[in-house]
Amino acid sequence: MDLSTLFSLMGKVALITGASKGIGFAIAEVFAAAGAKVVISSRKQESLDEMANLLKSKGYEVTGIACNVGKMEDLQTLVSKTIETYGTIDVLVNNAASNPVFGPVHDTSLEAYDKIMDVNVKAPFHLMKLCFPYLRESSNGSVINIASIGGLSPETGLGIYSVSKAALISLTKVFAKEWGDHKIRVNAICPGLIKTKFSEALWSNDKIMAHMMKALPIKRVGESEEIGAAALYLASPASSYTTGAVLTADGGFTI
Repeated sequence: MDLSTLFSLMGKVALITGASKGIGFAIAEVFAAAGAKVVISSRKQESLDEMANLLKSKGYEVTGIACNVGKMEDLQTLVSKTIETYGTIDVLVNNAASNPVFGPVHDTSLEAYDKIMDVNVKAPFHLMKLCFPYLRESSNGSVINIASIGGLSPETGLGIYSVSKAALISLTKVFAKEWGDHKIRVNAICPGLIKTKFSEALWSNDKIMAHMMKALPIKRVGESEEIGAAALYLASPASSYTTGAVLTADGGFTI
């Protein structure tokens, strides 16, 4: 058995949102190392160019395309520019997320609620639909939605964010069921506490960390590259019989 082929993305085109740093960037680097042509997206073109050049210096094929996923018209532009550049889309990773609040759910404003739901649920829904014509033409069409363990059990201080991730998990299963006939696999990854800028409010809080360490079988914070490895499995032929799955990568927190 040739394991290099089993986990290869050679010749595939992958589009990743929220990919200028953290988990999204780690996924981009892993995919590029596996042979994919990668489009990284986030709001600021300057940051994307910097990170794309970093990966290009390693010999990878990477293009940065700016997009605010909270704006539906930007998503259409993102897909159009990806097609102009590479001609197709084989793998879509919905990683971009928003959580402008941390605290009691009753303190969450309607404006914050709308932003969280627009970015974390509506954007993946619309982007998946926009990518559908290209994914169904792929020999290994794959969508990976980056959810959260908060979507399985609400996290303290992250009420509406947890609601949005629960919705994203459900959305993953709906698309997986409907797109099976089109040979498109749709799966979700639920990271636990990963050391990124996005989750700094958690891992920089001594009280939260003390609680987490008591509950974690693997007593450490996760790394972005570990989510990248999980995403590679779901993007590659290695997971050809896997769809509608919800893969936790949380150090055992949800056991």
